[in-house]
Amino acid sequence: MFTGIIETLGKVEKLEKDGGNLNITIASDITSELKIDQSVAHNGVCLTAVAIDGDSYTVTAIEETLNKTNLDDLELGDTVNLERAMVLGARLDGHIVQGHVDQTAVCISVEEKDGSWIYSFEYDPKLNNVTIEKGSITVDGVSLTVVDSQKTSFSVAIIPYTHAHTRFHTYKAGTKVNLEFDVIGKYVARLLELRG
Repeated sequence: MFTGIIETLGKVEKLEKDGGNLNITIASDITSELKIDQSVAHNGVCLTAVAIDGDSYTVTAIEETLNKTNLDDLELGDTVNLERAMVLGARLDGHIVQGHVDQTAVCISVEEKDGSWIYSFEYDPKLNNVTIEKGSITVDGVSLTVVDSQKTSFSVAIIPYTHAHTRFHTYKAGTKVNLEFDVIGKYVARLLELRG
């Protein structure tokens, strides 16, 4: 379980295919605090640390994960948003984030607004995910509030701190991102669907 509050950025040092899996080695300033078998969210995707070597650690993304996220698009030198699992009893500064990506989206515009930014994203509606204005959404692991909700798109407003300390400063039109929709909203939508 995560909060969507990014701790730090990691840098992709090595990518190694292993059958349908991808072993991803990340250099990070939190590596010294990690243990083997610990969960870490990478662009919002919960992955398990399987090896640690100095300032770097390795995680494995299976084929299912690669098919549903932007991790298969990673290249050497890319940055990733990192968050360790939340500590029970600590403040929940973002919202409840499972680290289970629902689908990807594409950035369709970036608009600077005198010290902040409006990012708009478009996603495939066939998976029946929805946003609501002032509701929560996770973009590449970042807990955000929806500003403008449409049937196939939404916008979020980004403050300077988030812009500087996450991957948001690298996004442009065409950038593919991971989305995790609000878990409570997903359960409500499913219950309504079952009631017909």
